[in-house]
Amino acid sequence: MDFIYISSVIVAILFVSVAVFQVILSLGYPFGEFAMGGYYKVLPKKFRIVSAFNAVILLFMGLVFLQHTNVLNWSYFLSTNILVWVITIFLGVNTIANLISQSKKERLIMTPLSGFTFILCLFIALS
Repeated sequence: MDFIYISSVIVAILFVSVAVFQVILSLGYPFGEFAMGGYYKVLPKKFRIVSAFNAVILLFMGLVFLQHTNVLNWSYFLSTNILVWVITIFLGVNTIANLISQSKKERLIMTPLSGFTFILCLFIALS
C-alpha cells in the first residue's frame, strides 16, 4: 500500500468520525461548543437539522476520496477529480474558520482535525 492509498483511508475514517459527531449533535447532545462557532451547548433545532445534513455530506466526501484513490470502485459514472479539489479547498477554508472561531473548544479540537485532514486531502489531490 502506498501513502496516497493509506491517506485516503485515513481521510475516510476522519470523515466518518466527524459524521458520527454531527449525528450526535443532531440528536441534541451537549457538544455544540465544538461546532458551528460554539455559540450553543445544545444546538437549536434548525442547527440540528444542519448537523444531520452535514453527516450525510461527510459520508459522501469519504466515499469520493475512497473512489478517487481506487480503494472502492462503487461508481463508474462519478468523476472525482473536481470533487476532490472542491472538498480540499473547502477543508482549507474550514480550517481557517475553525482557527478564528470564538469557541476555544472548536479552535483547540476542530482546527487541528480539519487542518490534518486538509493536508492529507491536498496530498491526494496533487497525486
